[in-house]
Amino acid sequence: MNLYYKLSILMGMVVVISNYLVQFPVQQFGLSELLTYGAFTYPVTFLITDLANRAYGKNVARKVVYVGFIIGILLTLLISTNFKDIISIRIAIGSGLAFFIAQNLDVQVFDQLRKKSWFVAPLTSSTLGSITDTFLFFSIAFYATGIPWVTLALGDLFVKLFITILMLIPFRLLLNKIKDYTSKSPSNVEL
Repeated sequence: MNLYYKLSILMGMVVVISNYLVQFPVQQFGLSELLTYGAFTYPVTFLITDLANRAYGKNVARKVVYVGFIIGILLTLLISTNFKDIISIRIAIGSGLAFFIAQNLDVQVFDQLRKKSWFVAPLTSSTLGSITDTFLFFSIAFYATGIPWVTLALGDLFVKLFITILMLIPFRLLLNKIKDYTSKSPSNVEL
């Protein structure tokens, strides 16, 4: 299976896992009003988008986003959406909209910065994408529900930004494997 398909499938899986985990606040250390478990997995989506962008450019990276979006939303609707619960439905809608906008922003910013030092594009694009995704998602999913969405959003954003920095490690490790692939067809690239 080539890199394009691996990244697309992985994107869908991470979206589903994150959409499920965002429903559960972290109960340890008094963080229940500050953090959900989804904050730990969602930043991986930006790593996936950035690897696709580095490997193939922005057009193929957008295709990975679209495939991941479709897989993620369909599986989220089937697996973790309780259609009798309005918050569950709002989570699905908020997740889809926030994901789509933030990932496309990530693709565009990464593409504009790709020629700078190796870390500038993924760090900047993922940071802007995380900020956009977090506030869109939490405001759509939890506004006027009684859930402390602003503090949850800020807590999640802090963790996402920390993990964004950590994601630079696998990005750098994989960079040498993919740096020459932009001139090849996606069907010929293996990871």
